[in-house]
Amino acid sequence: MAYNKIHINPISPEPPRASVLVIYTGGTLGMVYETKGKQLVPFNFEQVIEKVPEIRRLDFEITFLTLNEPIDSSNMNPDIWIELAKIIDEQYNLYDSFVILHGTDTMAYTASALSFLLEDLNKPVILTGAQLPIGVARSDARENFITALELAASVSDEGHPVLSEVCIYFNSRLLRGNRSKKQESSDFNAFHSENYPQLANAGVRIDWNSPFIKPYEANKKLKIRQQLDTNVAFLKLFPGINKQVVHSILNISGLKGIVMETYGAGNATTEQWFLDAITDAINRGIIIFNVSQCDGGRVAQGHYQTSKYLKQVGVVSGSDITAEAAITKMMYVFGKETEHLKCVEMLANPVCGEMSI
Repeated sequence: MAYNKIHINPISPEPPRASVLVIYTGGTLGMVYETKGKQLVPFNFEQVIEKVPEIRRLDFEITFLTLNEPIDSSNMNPDIWIELAKIIDEQYNLYDSFVILHGTDTMAYTASALSFLLEDLNKPVILTGAQLPIGVARSDARENFITALELAASVSDEGHPVLSEVCIYFNSRLLRGNRSKKQESSDFNAFHSENYPQLANAGVRIDWNSPFIKPYEANKKLKIRQQLDTNVAFLKLFPGINKQVVHSILNISGLKGIVMETYGAGNATTEQWFLDAITDAINRGIIIFNVSQCDGGRVAQGHYQTSKYLKQVGVVSGSDITAEAAITKMMYVFGKETEHLKCVEMLANPVCGEMSI
């Protein structure tokens, strides 16, 4: 994938304290109002100083890398996730941290996918965006962007990055990327993390929630995965779901895994036809990953009678993982491992903080 680079030096005469690579993929943040056509259009990032003059006052170097064809986040896909991982890998030794500007609709999917693809990451990768375009007067774009840069450039008293994981920053809150969900489409507080505390709150000052931040590991060397297997699907249960729907999903050609979104603490209907369909799929080697439809709480298979059978037949508990992290983790696991039991073990246990044990 082709891309362009723009380099910006701080106005301070002091040597820059850090270097940040900003990767612009597209999305609402990079839109401006075009008066002639009376519509929102992507702005040229060569004009970034005009739109966000505050960045010149930051005391670190910033380089902008823009994809030649910015995309709406609804068109995000695994090939682009792998391309983003490759860009970070190629530029890893040149920059101290990375900020990805991304549309909000699939940001939690991208953050989750990158958390798996960027193995042994020990630098910050922060995704941010906006609910209103940067060209709109009331836009949240500037604050989200400036603060994401500040967070990415933050170092500890020991001189290493405060963050060494993939995060989402939005509306004053820094969240672990693979614990985040978009829950609002019309408010500025778009992202939440119901099952894991926020990593920082950026008010008048930045308050770090240190016990919940992944510890920095100096000896880790970045390795990236370049394969994601998309032979996966969601099966969301609902009252009245019929046999034909379940059978059609479980019998998709080439299917390797299902993220099954169940009720409450992992409960499902006990209709015999449903139990038989699940058992048959598992016997054919399809892995079923049980994730709750609830934003908060976790799957506890066997706690209720309605989930006891799922546990008995080998449905894998997703604990408190989000649906976004579950489906991207499944793509990652199937892209990395071929042996069935190893795949089950990887799904059932945390890889990079995406779920609780």
